[in-house]
Amino acid sequence: MAGAGAGVTAATTATVATEPATDFPAGSTASGDWIADYLAHLRHGRQLSSNTTAAYGRDLVELRTLADGRDWADIDHFLIRRLTSKLHARELDPRSIARKLSSWRGFFDWLGTQTTLAANPVQGVRAPKRAKTLPRALSVDDAMQLVAPAQMKLRAGTGEGHGAEPAELCNRAMFELLYSSGLRVSELAGLDAIAGKDALGWVVMENREVIVTGKGNKRRVVPVGRAAMDALAAWLAVRPAPSDGSAALFLSTRGTRVSPRVIQQRLQAHGVASGAPVHVHPHMLRHSFASHVLQSSGDLRAVQEMLGHSSISSTQVYTSLDFQRLSEVYDKAHPRAKIK
Repeated sequence: MAGAGAGVTAATTATVATEPATDFPAGSTASGDWIADYLAHLRHGRQLSSNTTAAYGRDLVELRTLADGRDWADIDHFLIRRLTSKLHARELDPRSIARKLSSWRGFFDWLGTQTTLAANPVQGVRAPKRAKTLPRALSVDDAMQLVAPAQMKLRAGTGEGHGAEPAELCNRAMFELLYSSGLRVSELAGLDAIAGKDALGWVVMENREVIVTGKGNKRRVVPVGRAAMDALAAWLAVRPAPSDGSAALFLSTRGTRVSPRVIQQRLQAHGVASGAPVHVHPHMLRHSFASHVLQSSGDLRAVQEMLGHSSISSTQVYTSLDFQRLSEVYDKAHPRAKIK
């Protein structure tokens, strides 16, 4: 296996060695490519997604670069603090710094189980405090206009989908489903047209629900609204067979499974064309879904389950978002809200 300074290669997806080294050889902390072994552990042992595993890999390669190729055992608490300060001085977002520290901390925790590493150098190091920002959500009217503006509506009285281009029907089905069920863009892209042993997700038309595999390889079932069901039916009526032999529900112009990046680009372009008041992206529709359902129901636990949040604290941010909306309504409507 390569030394500690070796880069992450295709070996990052290799199976973890059967008998990992338990002691550091003299003058080195890595008898093998520890980053590659750790990423294999995340992918195969913890069943993390390829995107999540790749993000960990980038963070660890960056750490090795920032540490000037030091052996892992030579990276101590004080160096991590200096590197954190350096990232902050570059005006990196505190949230990004916190994510890197989390990646590094998890790696050293694992490395301690594989070697004689004395202590986790990242333990106790915190990212700079960040300003509390609320997720941006569209108003109900803006969200409705975005996912189904007049120019995208199916022509009434002429048959489902008649007069609309397949690409338009595909986009409408994707945008409706994002808003209807609060899916992550990666979950949307991973949907198949039919259920299958290896499928990450699919829509059950007769039950009006979508089954998706979210973060942590956790599967959940989310209801699908009638407008989204109609849009899906119109798209399925004209959907060609995928050119890549997959069962992908949503397709690119080449007939292959659509990527999260392409979905982002299509939604952004559509937002501009439909006159959206802000720059829109798929996660904004997820935020809008959560905010609007919470406004109507007040059921935080139900929203948590539909979003696939492992912790209720992740969902509670929408309570603040709802209060912010109510405050704005009050400021505009109450005659004594402002001093003239």
